[in-house]
Amino acid sequence: MSTTYQPKKRKRARKHGFLSRQKTSTGKRTIRARRRKGRSKLAV
Repeated sequence: MSTTYQPKKRKRARKHGFLSRQKTSTGKRTIRARRRKGRSKLAV
């Protein structure tokens, strides 16, 4: 078996980063929810 997870910082940021979240309405809702909860990190 090969290891399946080879992390890439750029790909992770592009998919789950702050700017990609701000682009969609559901992403904005996610950020808002995380702000409301008081997360220290809102996005990757």
